[in-house]
Amino acid sequence: MTGARVTGRVTATAAARQAIAGLRARNGPVMFIQAAGRGGRAAPMCYRRGEFLLGQGDVLLGDVEGCPYYTDGRLDAAWGQPQLLLDVEPGFAAGRSLPAGPGKQFVARAPVRPRRGAPHRRSR
Repeated sequence: MTGARVTGRVTATAAARQAIAGLRARNGPVMFIQAAGRGGRAAPMCYRRGEFLLGQGDVLLGDVEGCPYYTDGRLDAAWGQPQLLLDVEPGFAAGRSLPAGPGKQFVARAPVRPRRGAPHRRSR
């Protein structure tokens, strides 16, 4: 067993929920693993449940449509433990991740927080 904990910090767009429903219909139960990604982008990987071996440092961020969503605890702490929004966009799933559909990939977005000490900008 991992050092996992449930925190309920993952939500999903309608497009992501629809993609998950399609994946579950074709593949059975699935799970998500949050990776760092490039250029500040969060790269969730989707696998058949049990296909990815979890480590002691992995934490359970929550559940999306009945699918567990994990990340490495150190990565989560470095990011400041954000709330994540799972979405779908055009592109191709990396590695052995299941795609969100033909020519589509899952992406995770976090709300942008102002940096400490940075002035807040007002909308006009």
